[in-house]
Amino acid sequence: MHICVLGQGYVGLPLAVRAAEVGHTVTGYEPDRARCEALAAGSSYVEDIGDDRLQAVLGSDTYYATSDPQDLKGFDVAVITVPTPLTDRAPDLSCVRDAGRVLAGWIEPGATVVLESTTHPGTTRDVLIPLLEEGSGLVAGRDFHVGFSPERIDPGNPTWKLENTPKVVAGLTEACLARVKAFYDSVVDVTVPASGLEEAELAKVFENTFRHVNIALVNELAKLGHLLNIDVGDALDCAATKPFGFMRFTPGPGVGGHCLPIDPVYLSHHVRRRLGETFRFVELAQEVNERQPFYVVDRLQAALNKRSKCLTGARILALGLAYKPGTSDVRESPARHVIDALTARGAHCTIVDPHVGADTGLPVISRLETAQLAAADAVVVLTDHPEFDPQLVHAHASYVLDTRRAIPPGDHIEHL
Repeated sequence: MHICVLGQGYVGLPLAVRAAEVGHTVTGYEPDRARCEALAAGSSYVEDIGDDRLQAVLGSDTYYATSDPQDLKGFDVAVITVPTPLTDRAPDLSCVRDAGRVLAGWIEPGATVVLESTTHPGTTRDVLIPLLEEGSGLVAGRDFHVGFSPERIDPGNPTWKLENTPKVVAGLTEACLARVKAFYDSVVDVTVPASGLEEAELAKVFENTFRHVNIALVNELAKLGHLLNIDVGDALDCAATKPFGFMRFTPGPGVGGHCLPIDPVYLSHHVRRRLGETFRFVELAQEVNERQPFYVVDRLQAALNKRSKCLTGARILALGLAYKPGTSDVRESPARHVIDALTARGAHCTIVDPHVGADTGLPVISRLETAQLAAADAVVVLTDHPEFDPQLVHAHASYVLDTRRAIPPGDHIEHL
């Protein structure tokens, strides 16, 4: 089939490459021309897709990257994988709307359109479908098929990839569902049909809301454990030995990435707008996790005070800028908020991250050296990249605030 994937980011590019690898002819639509040029040259900017995989599908003429909407003509299946950010703390569906308008003029009878972008329930039915019908002059569910299949990409995960992660699929009608399922059956191992569009949309935002709420719970537990002089890490280790009824979450400096800081807001905002109700668990979790980077700074300041040092003018070595280990992804990273707050209080921060380049606007060093550790008044571990040697940090740092519990215990080591 001719497959068009709108958006060639961390969700769209893996889908496009995978579809090309299994034999579809794939058009990767990306409005950013610089990205298109990189893809055409066989250079991937998405860590989960190596240059070799990209070059293989380019060489077999099964994948083509373009910023020209006319290349969408004649598609059998089009998948929208565009960002759904927040603007002024409210859901911003402008990219979904733009993609729908671009796509609508190229819909032919029998074609299938699928939305993968994470969003609140009702988006596919109430936002996307009217745009597609208006621009095409066709009727969804009668003349063409529409579905929703939430992305479940976990950047940098070596175990769970696109193809082996179960894929939830939904359709406007039973015939729509059949078409959507048939496409995804060709690219992933397992598909899971949902009873409707809204159920699939809700499943996605709830998956991340579940994590968001439980991270907030364990972050609060860590604060209380510190005040009570209880080793929360050991308590969590003990609790995690229970083989049923418990799932471990670990304290950290906050939440990052596209999903956790954003998806729960889509759900709570939708509930408030449609029902006039507050989703209290979600909003409380948001408050706790947004405060967490400032709690890290408060802990660091208190630790320096105990050592007769002032945060203002202190030399702070920050280990990690990405929001998760092993990746260069800095979207909504709590590490950035910690560093900004430290700088605002007069600290001098040196950032070490082997995965993140200079395009973040911050001076980032790629390699951790012994001299850096020894010279710092305090080291704060914000991302537990595997490249950071815990024993090296333990041996040469005078004081460490470890927000990821990656450094072995010691008199000069504090865990969050």
